[in-house]
Amino acid sequence: MTPDIIVLNGALMTFDDSQPEAEALAIADGKISAVGASEDIRAMAGPQTRIIDAKGGTVLPGFIDSHVHLFGGAVELSCLSLYGVEGLQGMAEVIRPYADENPEDKLVFCVMCDYMILGTGKTPTRHDLDQILKDRPLAMFAPDHHTVWANTAALEATGLLQGGEVDAGSEIVMGDDGLASGELLEPGAYGPVLALTRHGGREMMGLTTGKDPVPPATPAEREMDKNVIAQGLAHCAEQGITGLHLMDGNIYQAELLSELEAEGRLLCRCEVPFHFKGTDPIERIAEEAPAMRARFQGDMVRSAHFKMFIDGVVESGTALMLEPYPGVLGEGGNTGEEVFTQEHFVAACVEADRLGFQIAVHAIGDAGIRRTIDALEAAQKANGKRDSRHRIEHLEVMHVDDIPRLAELGIVASIQPGHAPIGHIFPPTGVGECLHDHQIAGAYAWQDIRATGAKVIFSTDWPVIPVDVMPSVKAAIAPLDLGEKWRDQTQSLSDTLESYTKGNAWVEFNEARKGQLSVGMMADIAVMSHDLTALAPADITAAQAVMTICNGRITFERG
Repeated sequence: MTPDIIVLNGALMTFDDSQPEAEALAIADGKISAVGASEDIRAMAGPQTRIIDAKGGTVLPGFIDSHVHLFGGAVELSCLSLYGVEGLQGMAEVIRPYADENPEDKLVFCVMCDYMILGTGKTPTRHDLDQILKDRPLAMFAPDHHTVWANTAALEATGLLQGGEVDAGSEIVMGDDGLASGELLEPGAYGPVLALTRHGGREMMGLTTGKDPVPPATPAEREMDKNVIAQGLAHCAEQGITGLHLMDGNIYQAELLSELEAEGRLLCRCEVPFHFKGTDPIERIAEEAPAMRARFQGDMVRSAHFKMFIDGVVESGTALMLEPYPGVLGEGGNTGEEVFTQEHFVAACVEADRLGFQIAVHAIGDAGIRRTIDALEAAQKANGKRDSRHRIEHLEVMHVDDIPRLAELGIVASIQPGHAPIGHIFPPTGVGECLHDHQIAGAYAWQDIRATGAKVIFSTDWPVIPVDVMPSVKAAIAPLDLGEKWRDQTQSLSDTLESYTKGNAWVEFNEARKGQLSVGMMADIAVMSHDLTALAPADITAAQAVMTICNGRITFERG
C-alpha cells in the first residue's frame, strides 16, 4: 500500500526491542506500514504521499498523558492564572484589570493560586479577597483543585456564608465570627462556587459529582462546552500528545467527545472513567458503570477505568496521614480527611474489580496510600488474581514499608513528576513544611518504586500543572537537589519517555496496538524539534513537538 505520510531523517526511538532505533517510517491507512532507513522508506513514496523531514529530531510514539482533567483544563486556558503572583497587592494588580475586562462573568474566577500566596502560614480569607473585590463574587482555585478561596460576595451568592452540610472529606472552614472564613476544602464544599463559572460548573462535574448536569445542558451550553473541549484538545496536540486518560468522568463528557469525533474534531484518543464518590451506594456500581463502559468502546473514545478519591492533598492538611501533621496543620491531632470509610472503600474496590474494571485511586498521604493498597489486596483475595493493572494516582508520601507492596500486588504507580517540590514548578519548600522529617524518605520516591519492579507511568494532572510534556520530563530527569533529607530520585531519559508513551499504552491494555513505532501499530507519533538524547537534562525543555500525528492524521504542525 502506498504510504499516506512518510517521516524521514529522524532519530527514531521505537520502544520496539527488535528494532530500537531507525531513521524513518511510513504510514498508511492510520497505521505504521514500514520502519527503517530513510533511503528505503523514501522509495515507497507515491505522488500523493506527504513527506516529512524530521531534520534529525527525535521521532517517538505519541505522548499519552495518563492523568488529566480535560474539560477543566480546557476552560482554565482562558482563566486568570495567579501562578507566580505573591501578596495581596500583587493579587489586586492582576485581578482588578481582569475583572474589568470580563464584566459579564457572574464570578471572577482565578486559577493556580499558591497555598502560600500571602506568605508562609497565612491562609487567604474572605476579608483579604474583599479588599480586592468587595461587591462582586471572586474566587481563587488552588493548583491542586482541592481548595477554593472565596470572598464574601461569592459566599453570599452561593449560600455558603453561614456554612452548611458537605460530603465527608469536605469542609467549609468557619471563622471566629461564626461565618465562613472563605476557605472551602474539597469538591463537596466548593461545588456551589463552581456553579457560577462561565460553564456553570459543568467543567468540573465529572470530578465533583461524577454525574451529568442537572438540569441538562441546553443545546447552546452543550455547543459551548464542546467548543472549549476542542480548544483543549488542540492545545494537547500541540505538545505531541495523542492520548489522554481523563480522571474525572461522566456520560455527558463522553458524549461531547463522541460528538467531536463524529465532527472530525477529536484530536486525541480519550479514556473516560466512571467516577465513584464516597457518598455513593455500592449498588450504583453494578447499576451504572457497566452500561457506561459498554456504550463507549471505540478507538478514540473509550470507558474502561473506575476512579475514586481516598484523600485530599498535603498542603491543605486533607491527605490522610499515619500521624498528625506538623505545626499548624496538625492542630487537634489532624491526620487528614476521610473521603470514604475504609469498609465502604474496600467494598467498592471488591465490586469494581469483580466487574472487571481497572481501578484508579487518588491517594497522596501515607495512610491514604496504605488504605488503598490494603483495599486492592482485599479485592484480589476476594475475586482472585487477574491482570487488573489497578493504579494508584500520585503516591506522593508513602511509608517506606509500603513501597515493595506495589510490585508484589501488581499495582501501577501513576506519578506526576512536576508535582514534586523537586520538580521546578511549585515552590521547593512548600511540601517539606507539611511533613515530618522522617516522612521524607518515602516522599516522591519515583526511583525507589521503580527499583522494586513496579510499573511506573508519568502524567501531569492538567490543569494542576500545564499539560506541556517537556517540563514534566525535566522534572523527572533533572530534579532539584533539596539536600541530604531528600533521596535522589532522578529518572533516566529512556525510562521517562517510556513511562510517557509505551508504559501509558500498556496501562490502558493497548500495548499490542500502540506505544511503539513498529509495523502494524496505530500511527500515533510525535516528531520533536531536537534529538532528545543530545540535550543535557537541564536543557530538555528546549525541545518541542513540531508535528503530531494521531491515527495517521496530522493533528498539529508547527509553522
